Amino acid sequence: MSDKKALGRGLSALLSDVDLGADYDSSVPVTRPRAAESSLPIERLHANPNQPRRNFEESALTELAQSIRENGVIQPLIVRPHPEKTGEYQIVAGERRWRAAQVAQVHELPVVIRELADTEVLQVAIIENIQRTDLNPVEEARGYRALMDNFGHTQEKLAEALGKSRSHIANALRLMDLPLRVQEFLEQGRLTAGHARACLAAADALVLAQNIMSQDLSVREAEIAAKLSHQPFDNYAKPKKSRLSKDPDTIALESDLHVHLGFKVLIEHDAKKKSGELRILYRNLSELDSLIARLNRMLSDDPRQDGV
Repeated sequence: MSDKKALGRGLSALLSDVDLGADYDSSVPVTRPRAAESSLPIERLHANPNQPRRNFEESALTELAQSIRENGVIQPLIVRPHPEKTGEYQIVAGERRWRAAQVAQVHELPVVIRELADTEVLQVAIIENIQRTDLNPVEEARGYRALMDNFGHTQEKLAEALGKSRSHIANALRLMDLPLRVQEFLEQGRLTAGHARACLAAADALVLAQNIMSQDLSVREAEIAAKLSHQPFDNYAKPKKSRLSKDPDTIALESDLHVHLGFKVLIEHDAKKKSGELRILYRNLSELDSLIARLNRMLSDDPRQDGV
């Protein structure tokens, strides 16, 4: 069984009786008469406000626009009569081509017109976007969540229909549990999906995400930092007991260093002698290796080390 055929049969289960026209996968069942392709002025086409895809990279649109200038729009857009504007049409699938065509200053686009209900439009748009290879992890997760929430699809059904493993679907959906700010970092490409999953395990996902970006942590280092964020001082090797009481400023400094390093820090300062000890606590050799690598990286980035 080829992947394409399996994917087509799976999508037919998700799409039910939604007919997209001849330009879509031929294995999707046809239950409505196909409309002949036609062309429409670009100004009569409008984006779907409920389009699940939110980010259109400028560089990718520029490349597509150049291709359209040279070869035209090869695949027709799927549109439906606009629900609020007579004589106008709403894009069901192909908004990226529509945007690129505007950049290329193309005045007419090939379309296939379909009579589709709002729920059908949403389902088609979600599935079309999920199959794109340039979705960021958050957009992909939103697509899966929308299919489950709006149409009752299970993780197992999505996995079979879209040619994904169930674990892939589950891991993607977990990203929706991240704080919105961390999701934005992921959408912007400032975090990888591996980093984001590490944040899910942290006591404070946003703090860890900020540390990952500021310190350029690897996924492994982020995972270690996530574990450390749950550990109280008592779980580390006990430091020597100090007879010196700590003032609030020292405690605050310990906290700041812990946030930036990802490791527990103890400061023992003697105000009279104006000296003391700073300890960075680790529990095993793996954490020690991670700490040393991080300190070396911080020193190599410090401009004050020039000429040393």
